[in-house]
Amino acid sequence: TSNINAFRDVRDWKQFHNPKDMALSISIEAAELLEQFQWKNAAECDNHFQANREAVADEMADVAIYLFELADLLEMDLGREMLRKLEKNTAKYPVGKARGSNRKYDELE
Repeated sequence: TSNINAFRDVRDWKQFHNPKDMALSISIEAAELLEQFQWKNAAECDNHFQANREAVADEMADVAIYLFELADLLEMDLGREMLRKLEKNTAKYPVGKARGSNRKYDELE
C-alpha cells in the first residue's frame, strides 16, 4: 500500500479521492478487464490471455490499486476484511454441500 500511496501523494491526487469516485473507478477498471474477454468463448479467452498477458495483468492491477486505495481511504485493512469474508463464506458454503456445485448458498441442499 505504501507504494500506491506514494504514487498518489507525489501527484497530489488524494484530494480527488472519495468513496463514490473510488468505487466508480473500480467498476470502470473492472469493465476494462471484462472487455479483454468480451465475445470470446473459453478457448478464445485462453488464447487472448496468452497473447495479451500484460494487458490483462494491467487491467487486473488497476482494479486492485483502486481497491487498495478505497480501503485506505475508509481506513480498512483489506487483507483482514478478505479473511473475515472468507470465514463467512466458509460457513455459507460448507464443503459437504458446496463441493463441486455452482449453486448459491441458499440453494444448496
